[in-house]
Amino acid sequence: MKPASAVTHGRPPPTTRRTPVAIAGLFSVLVVTGSPATAASVGDEIGTSVFAPEDNRRFGEIVEAWNADILWEPAAVSQDPITKFGDEARAVFGPIPPGDCNAPDSRRLILEVDGNSVDLAPNLSKPGLPLEFEHRDVYGNLVRRTTSLPKCDKPSLAASAYCAMNSRLARVSLNHVSWTFLCRKSSSSLEVDNIEYWRSTDPKFALYGAIGFNDLTGEIAFIDGRKDRDTFDWSTPFVPPGGQSYSDAAGRASARELYDRTFKVDCHACHDNKKPYVIDPHVKQARVAYASGDADGRAAAFAQGEFLPGRTARAEAPFRVIGSGYTAGRAFEMTRAKAVGFPGHPCTSCHSLTTLETGRRFAADAAGKMPMIARPTPGQLDALFEQKVLLTNVKNHRTDWALRSGTGKLYPWMPPVNGGELSTLSPEISDEEWNRLSQCLWDAGGEECGYQSLYTACPAPGKSGDGFDAKDFTTEVSWQPQDREHPALHLKWRYRNGYGEVPTRDDVRFNVAMIIADPPTDARLPFDSEFPSVSAARGSQFTNTRGEVGVSGSAIVLKNASFAGHKKWTDPSPAIAMRDYAIDVPAVCGKRYLFRVMPKRFCFDYSGVVYGAGYTVHADIVCGGSASPLKP
Repeated sequence: MKPASAVTHGRPPPTTRRTPVAIAGLFSVLVVTGSPATAASVGDEIGTSVFAPEDNRRFGEIVEAWNADILWEPAAVSQDPITKFGDEARAVFGPIPPGDCNAPDSRRLILEVDGNSVDLAPNLSKPGLPLEFEHRDVYGNLVRRTTSLPKCDKPSLAASAYCAMNSRLARVSLNHVSWTFLCRKSSSSLEVDNIEYWRSTDPKFALYGAIGFNDLTGEIAFIDGRKDRDTFDWSTPFVPPGGQSYSDAAGRASARELYDRTFKVDCHACHDNKKPYVIDPHVKQARVAYASGDADGRAAAFAQGEFLPGRTARAEAPFRVIGSGYTAGRAFEMTRAKAVGFPGHPCTSCHSLTTLETGRRFAADAAGKMPMIARPTPGQLDALFEQKVLLTNVKNHRTDWALRSGTGKLYPWMPPVNGGELSTLSPEISDEEWNRLSQCLWDAGGEECGYQSLYTACPAPGKSGDGFDAKDFTTEVSWQPQDREHPALHLKWRYRNGYGEVPTRDDVRFNVAMIIADPPTDARLPFDSEFPSVSAARGSQFTNTRGEVGVSGSAIVLKNASFAGHKKWTDPSPAIAMRDYAIDVPAVCGKRYLFRVMPKRFCFDYSGVVYGAGYTVHADIVCGGSASPLKP
């Protein structure tokens, strides 16, 4: 245990002896003994009646003044929906990189028609140099030119132009966190025209979005551009919501004008497969919808290779959407959504499918089938009709070349035997197998579906939750009259918020509940019932005294303690080791301090806050005289 602080006021503090005592179930006990301190009369300084309302208030004011810099709730500085979302995402994923779809390592989404790549360029052989669609083979040879583009080999399944061309994709990864940025060209008609907008050199596009994902924790967040804006421009990178930090006033203001504050689009419905992205042929991965996979010449010439890496996602894997504003109105749908296991089925043996869009739309397109339900409810009938209309529109925009009956033999693109390996011409899924699966995908099946909750619970901080425990609880008394009028009892501990291995993760705080009592005459150890209750430590029926300090029942409670030096509205510096935590309270002679320290995670979803198991610590301060503030 550290010695007392330096002598001040020209005379030493009382002679002290500090004895840490190891106790099962408690982390430390500090007994301070010595010669009498200068007595204080009732009402002087803090006084002796620590449970009197007026003294509790004075005590709380001192506690708040000493600890105010580190008592703060993350992502609570602003209630603007975009700024708050950005602060939440940064607290979970760490710094968000700017959205740069034109970065050197970004990719262009190439469009394919009849097995050739297509781009829009001036026809130099015609007067006026009209823009026409140039079709080129894998060697770059011009095959033909057209003035329209009604169909393509791999139409989009998203809510954008079916045969959109020259959209851009970017990806940034740091440790286990990746950010994928998509700048999608589209049109109100969902068709492509031979106008400048559709050229790869034109930086204008219609739909901006980004997805953040932690591949350890399954946490995912969706950033969506405003929906009342016709065009964006990828010439300049996009500032993240919430800016680069709490102090980035210019970036935060700019972001408020850039992103959709209504969270209108249900991004989670399509990106529901426990991965950050849904791979379909339109996204141009080499492993999808090329007759010979990576060995196919078209894959080498037109695809992005493994730009978006493959990832196996188990039905039981963690998966949780970050964004309290986004999830607020979607709690009912999210808690009902299911991952489909269906053991032994040829599709689910490799793919994570759900009762949302990977089941209703993507699986149907992959199998070349229409969704079906044997006995649909009225609500299911409407949703079933909408999916059939969309899939029919996609079908009508697919070239005959791409069909199994055509030259390309690509579609359906997910045969049940060899997956994406189409060169073997594997048989298509049977109607019987599809009907059994479709029932499950529409949440109309039974036990055979192997249903599990799609979205998993927010993990509590602690050994039995996220696996990261607070440790090394100690107490210590020191005198610092150059800074404070009263001596202080320091309660210290160490903790690393290591969930997801994000060095700047900042979604955990601690509540510290405290009861100050007379010590027992026999110096026995306190019973658990003597400590502040779990309910009090959680702030139940909390009555504010000042700032983040108040009273809950008979306990004084400090809410939302961050680590030492982490001042309010500042972003943490990276750390991979345990951080030091400490709170200070006025030290009073002749009293027993009983603390319950409760870790809490701000989930930033519809579940709010979850608490860990908590820790109990006590300290006896014995100075030889009547209870009084400890003074030199």
